[in-house]
Amino acid sequence: MADHATPNLPAIDFEATSQFYQKLGFEQGWRDDGWMILTRGSLMLEFFPHPELAPGESWFSCCLRLDDLDAFHAIARAAGIPDQCWGWPRMDEPRVEESGIRIAYLVDPNGSLIRLIQN
Repeated sequence: MADHATPNLPAIDFEATSQFYQKLGFEQGWRDDGWMILTRGSLMLEFFPHPELAPGESWFSCCLRLDDLDAFHAIARAAGIPDQCWGWPRMDEPRVEESGIRIAYLVDPNGSLIRLIQN
C-alpha cells in the first residue's frame, strides 16, 4: 500500500454524519462507539465522537484532493447541499485561487471545513 493520510474529524452524531457522507458517495467501512471510518474509492475519512461540539465554533478541517472536482461538486449539489455563506452544511462553487489551485469549500453538518482541491 502507498503512503496515505486519513483525516480525523469530529462527529456530533455518527449516524447523522454517516448519512450525510453517504449522499456524497462514501460508504461506512468501520463503526463502533468510539470510531467511524468512511471511504469513497481511495478517499478515507475517520471520525471520533464529539457530541458537545457546536458546529459554528468548529475549527476542524481537511483537504480532499480529487481527480474530478466538478463531478464531486455535482454529486454534492444533487444531495441538496446549499450554496450559501452561513450555516451547515454548505458548499460554494469551484474557483481558481491566486495560487492557481482550483478549489471549492464544503462545510459538513459538524462544522468541519472540507477543502475540495482539483488534482
